[in-house]
Amino acid sequence: MAGLTAAALAAVGFLAFQARASAPDVLAAPQAPGATPSAQVSGAPKPPAKDPLAVPEDSGTGERVVYALADRRVWLVGESGEPRTFRVMPSTVSPEPGTYAVTSRSGRVAGSDGVPIEHVVRFTSVEGVTIGFSAAVDGSMDSPDPEKRTGGVRMSRADGDAMWKFAAIDSAVVVVP
Repeated sequence: MAGLTAAALAAVGFLAFQARASAPDVLAAPQAPGATPSAQVSGAPKPPAKDPLAVPEDSGTGERVVYALADRRVWLVGESGEPRTFRVMPSTVSPEPGTYAVTSRSGRVAGSDGVPIEHVVRFTSVEGVTIGFSAAVDGSMDSPDPEKRTGGVRMSRADGDAMWKFAAIDSAVVVVP
């Protein structure tokens, strides 16, 4: 019986050591200013932190508009130079991830929610709801009414202007999760 108890205690001690060694630094006990750790725990190197503003890796190549649904972010990726990225307010109806092409554009119209919008760049429809990017003329980016089926992905007027200049008819639009 004593042998089993000793083996169990050794196993628990080993597991506690492993847990401590793999715990994030934010859980470590605070150290005095200027103190350094007395020992380094070796292990696999940590992957570099993902840049939240970087163009999603699974968005293809070449000139394109990238719309990340979960991040509520758009990138205008040109052939050269740094991409422009900005936050957007999604509508109540979203497209499935995939590659689309700009199908139509309008300078200024009323949105499906009745708000006057400008720089409308449409790229698909979902169950009869047209999906596209736009900017409210009053500059608002309010959350859409969840009771209405709308397809406008809203952005600021400055970002809407950049989208308008960038995304011509047949331009690629890549939607990622």
